[in-house]
Amino acid sequence: MSVRVRIKVCCISSVEEATTAVRLGADALGLVSHMPSGPGVIDESLIHDIARCVPPPVATFLLTSHQDTDVIIEQQRRCRVNTLQLVDALPEGSHAKLRKALPGVSLVQVLHVRDDSTIEEARAVQHDVDALLLDSGNPDLAVKELGGTGRVHNWEVSRQLIERSTYRCFSPAASIRRMPQKRLPRHVPLASTCARAYAPTTASMPDKLAAFIEAVRQAR
Repeated sequence: MSVRVRIKVCCISSVEEATTAVRLGADALGLVSHMPSGPGVIDESLIHDIARCVPPPVATFLLTSHQDTDVIIEQQRRCRVNTLQLVDALPEGSHAKLRKALPGVSLVQVLHVRDDSTIEEARAVQHDVDALLLDSGNPDLAVKELGGTGRVHNWEVSRQLIERSTYRCFSPAASIRRMPQKRLPRHVPLASTCARAYAPTTASMPDKLAAFIEAVRQAR
């Protein structure tokens, strides 16, 4: 039985890009707030404007690098997104506090896949969030990498993590150009990436979005 891959396009930077991505079939949009490094950061006022124009059931993800729950709560209230993508680890008890303060807002915790320790990280937070996003950053660097690297992480670890779990997982598809035969691993149920990383730099943004979404569908 074929499984539909749901697609999240990250690094949306304008209302026009958002409406184009929705028209082309994106299931979720990533809106990047302040980060220590990486692409796609936009002002919170623009995130708010984009989130307002996105129709349900398309999800609007606020990518936040903050680890203080009070700061994250206020950020969501300014931006009015329906999903928080927590790109760094949070102190124990933080997810419960977010749930209480922001009912109806989905929580997606990013895990940076490096080795088998990621499986234990997933087990520790699996019951506190709505989904996990498996990324390829490195939060241990002096200047943290919290996403947008375009690197292929250890698919064997992510496969084990997904097969052993009962939670929903997003996996990055930014590097499908560098995979053998451009095929996504069969365990990837949801794909997430920045469309800018896929199409040639000379292409228009709508063309890049279209190329990315079609590439992910074909790679399935």
